[in-house]
Amino acid sequence: MELKDRILTLAYKHKRAGYRQIHDFIRQEERVNHKRIYRLYSALGLKYRIKPKRKRVSLPAIPKIVPKKPEERWSMDFMSDSLYSGRKFRILNIIDDFGRFAVATQVEFSITSERLVRILNEVSEVRSLPKQIVVDNGPEFTSKAFLRWAFEKGVDIHFITPGKPTENAFIESFNGKMRNECLNENWFKNIEEAQRLVEDWRNFYNSERPHSSLGGLTPEEYLRRSA
Repeated sequence: MELKDRILTLAYKHKRAGYRQIHDFIRQEERVNHKRIYRLYSALGLKYRIKPKRKRVSLPAIPKIVPKKPEERWSMDFMSDSLYSGRKFRILNIIDDFGRFAVATQVEFSITSERLVRILNEVSEVRSLPKQIVVDNGPEFTSKAFLRWAFEKGVDIHFITPGKPTENAFIESFNGKMRNECLNENWFKNIEEAQRLVEDWRNFYNSERPHSSLGGLTPEEYLRRSA
């Protein structure tokens, strides 16, 4: 397949991808200059398909301290979306801040604090629990059930300052990618389909999607090279 055809195929498959991300995808298979990708990307008219972002008031950036190894710190947060029928559902996202690896995504109509604990116990059966989890001040995270679980497991819970989601920058970035690349791109007929498509995207994010802050590697590749 010619390079321009590969660019078109990737642009069609990943509608939100710019030329840099398409270059990262192609670079996984062969060395190719990013300027050449940009020239072909522009010649194909692809750079005009993404609506330019509005200018926003810039705020002082909060430094993102990256853990030195896996399982040191996870970030956890909830998102919400709705089915085609309009019925809302929730998504629990958990990532390992070290390599931005998406540990788990759980889609359900309701996730109580007791259900949150059961999900974490299920996760702990296949992965080691971290030393610390960063969360906001939502009711599930301040509940007795969750705090008791953390105490019993020896996991430190770090609460961000209320009203400052930038203090949980890693999970906020992950949420934005999920919203942009998965939730906004799909209509969900039922909760089972929502769970399947979100889980498919999580697997794609971990194993196929290059990450700029990881030097163009996927989270799985980054973890393997850091082992």
